[in-house]
Amino acid sequence: MLHLAYSALVIATLSALAEPNRLRIVELLRERPRPVGEIVERLRLQQPQVSKHLRVLGAAGLVESRPAAQWRIYVLRPEPLQELDAWLEKYRRRWEANFQRLDAVLEELKTRKKRPRTKR
Repeated sequence: MLHLAYSALVIATLSALAEPNRLRIVELLRERPRPVGEIVERLRLQQPQVSKHLRVLGAAGLVESRPAAQWRIYVLRPEPLQELDAWLEKYRRRWEANFQRLDAVLEELKTRKKRPRTKR
């Protein structure tokens, strides 16, 4: 059951990040927390669009907002990205093992090519 819950979190994160403007918002928030107005200005989108994207990112657990006077400051939450990274690590390990096997094969081929051929 834990595996299914874990998959749902990864799917929610990937789904939220699949939309280019939401990914751009995450990139902005990676630099530092920002108010909605600054995100609107930087992305050159309408405020309702940015608010909608922030709601989706918030529902996926990627961002949270904090009140600061009359503004809402949005900050990136690292946990969903850490979970995504852990999920991707399984694939990295698999590819790393494949690359190591390929390196060994290439090294063997290179060694064979350097050996002088003997006449039979």
